[in-house]
Amino acid sequence: MSPFELVFALFGLLLGLAIAEVLGGFARALKLRRSAREVRVGWLTPLLGLVVILDLTSFWIVAYGTREQLSVDYLTLISVLAIVGIYYLAASLIFPDDPAEWPDFDAHYDRQNRAVILGLLAANMGSWIGLIALNSVAPVPDTPIVADDLVDAFAGLGILILLIALIFVKARRANLAMLVGLVTLLLGSAVVEALV
Repeated sequence: MSPFELVFALFGLLLGLAIAEVLGGFARALKLRRSAREVRVGWLTPLLGLVVILDLTSFWIVAYGTREQLSVDYLTLISVLAIVGIYYLAASLIFPDDPAEWPDFDAHYDRQNRAVILGLLAANMGSWIGLIALNSVAPVPDTPIVADDLVDAFAGLGILILLIALIFVKARRANLAMLVGLVTLLLGSAVVEALV
């Protein structure tokens, strides 16, 4: 087993649980919509769930890109556990545990969105700091800057700006627009990377 495989076992398990948490929330919301109960799911909570899934997926890809740089030591495992643990905690807050208690998911979003966004912000900042540390301690030799890196930098800056704005802006329409912007940035950077 390579060092990366060992780290990725812990990493993959926790990321998978975080993704399952969000998908489980989507499933519960869909089941409620098909039942006789009056529940308004709205757009905010599902979009926040989509943002988290896309961000988790992009983090998974970034982590895979570090496979040649990672060493197996306690600090690496604790760092990975901290970042992915934050993702899991954020993912568990998106949808209500008992959706029947929340007749309007937008009200649940209003209550939980800042904790989820702060979690995403902390996880992204942790991964960016980790990448900088890895590149300074174990740089990959002769890696030129390519168009992918520029796309990632601009998308990362846009994501950072929107996440910070979501913490402070309370208006639901503005939150909706910013969540759509995050989805667009996350999907757009994936499409651009595939084309470049």
